[in-house]
Amino acid sequence: MGLRGALGLGRDEDEQLEKYEPEASSPSKARRRLKLALRVGKILLILLVVLAAAVGLLFVITPSAGQATELVQQEAADHHIQYPGPPVPEYFAEALVATEDHRFYTNPGVDPFALARVVAAKITGKQDQGGSTITQQLAKMLYTPGQTGFATELEQVTLAMKLDMTYTKAQILQMYSEVAYYGHGYYGLGQSSCGYFGRQPQDLTVVQAAMLAGAVNAPTFDDPLVYPAQARARLVHVLSRMQAVGYLTKQQETQALAAPLDLAATRGCA
Repeated sequence: MGLRGALGLGRDEDEQLEKYEPEASSPSKARRRLKLALRVGKILLILLVVLAAAVGLLFVITPSAGQATELVQQEAADHHIQYPGPPVPEYFAEALVATEDHRFYTNPGVDPFALARVVAAKITGKQDQGGSTITQQLAKMLYTPGQTGFATELEQVTLAMKLDMTYTKAQILQMYSEVAYYGHGYYGLGQSSCGYFGRQPQDLTVVQAAMLAGAVNAPTFDDPLVYPAQARARLVHVLSRMQAVGYLTKQQETQALAAPLDLAATRGCA
């Protein structure tokens, strides 16, 4: 009968005991997770070192940030814009910052959190959520228009940091607003303000400033004269962002949404 028979253990009981015997030969899940975390950490560290080295090299070989003023003046001349124009109106600045780069006043030209998301997306193969700051967009418009690729993105990151170290935030906003394209053939804040609304930028209402700030993201598809429904959807998003970051109260957002846009029937300012 044996010991198990003497103890009254049958076949079923034997199988149950075997099920609960520890699998000493299999590595624990915690150990596997730790190894994976260490491996990912090493890869990220290597990428950060390579990125830092590349940016350091690019600081030396990329153009001077001091050229930005000359480049903006050339862009303005090409599009018959007087530069420098008046300071960027408060409503437009708030709408642009809220929508495009809500950490604009505190970041060093690039947004570390957004860059981390982009790097993570590239590693995992997921869709890039985007992370360009206003200063990076300015660098792209001035120094690398029409260029793409990872090397170009690194150059834009470097130039954005150089621009941030050279110019004030107000100067960067002014350069950006006068170089940007707003759709319908309008370049620069003054030209687009007069073109769409028949008034100078400083006279824009909240809803008008929000529409212009929203248009720079996709000026062709958000042109309010050609695609009013798409432009309206973008406008709603901009006002929502202004409320979310604290530039507008909920009541002010609601009032702005109800306010007339008053697109001008006759183009240009008197």
